[in-house]
Amino acid sequence: MKARLITLFLVLHFCTDVYSQQNLKHTIPYGTNSQAGQYVQTGDARIYFEVYGSGESIVLLHGGIMGSIGEMAQFIDSLKSNYQVIAMATRGHGKSEIGTAQITYKLKANDVMAVVNAVTTESVTILGFSDGAYTAYKVASMYPERVKKLVAIGAGEQIPGLRKVVFTKESLNLESEFWKQRLAIMPQPDRMEEFLKNMADFYNTMTASKELFSTIKCPVLLISGELDRNAPLPTIINAYNMIPKSQLSIIPNTGHVVFMENFTAVWASVAPFLNN
Repeated sequence: MKARLITLFLVLHFCTDVYSQQNLKHTIPYGTNSQAGQYVQTGDARIYFEVYGSGESIVLLHGGIMGSIGEMAQFIDSLKSNYQVIAMATRGHGKSEIGTAQITYKLKANDVMAVVNAVTTESVTILGFSDGAYTAYKVASMYPERVKKLVAIGAGEQIPGLRKVVFTKESLNLESEFWKQRLAIMPQPDRMEEFLKNMADFYNTMTASKELFSTIKCPVLLISGELDRNAPLPTIINAYNMIPKSQLSIIPNTGHVVFMENFTAVWASVAPFLNN
């Protein structure tokens, strides 16, 4: 497969618009809700999460860079009446600290398990989007006895050279109202540019291949936006073919942030998967 250089200006601005519009639709301040918010210390970072509802536990992991607990609002709303929803802000996002350790998916997976262990001793279902889905893959691989099911949205096969990610102040429009609100709640906003550089380096060298996917033992539902440019459909299909117990749902005429573009269609795939 030829190397694919991704210029993220249009994608990032589109996602910012979608996220901003989404945040206006919900009155519950997901991601900054002091009544539901808690912290856990995971060695080098203090990680923030919120808990809603009761029942079997399902962990929600948002996307990277522009992601937040707030982007998972429709999932929280749809799940909290039947599940205990654990919505986590991954390190460097929302109210979670960046930490000092080198970013890896093993590190992020251990962050997730620290949060899970603070809430429950039982196994959980994980629903992750993009970066959150890759983290979920790693959790399922490292802790198979603790993950019952996994929903992975917008996360396929990934090898170094398949894409090149560059995050800059200009491409992210850090002066926008969207980012001003995000930076206002971050515990270390002065480290944002450092964090962006480290995340770009991490994304440009990360691998998600058969070595990882073949070790995932739980049932996995992969969801792809047909027109996703960040995790193109062929990479999702490759991951689907490498995961032993996998299902695939392709949502027509949608891009990377598929659940914000057509939540009804995404939920129509997620709900029966969770209930079976």
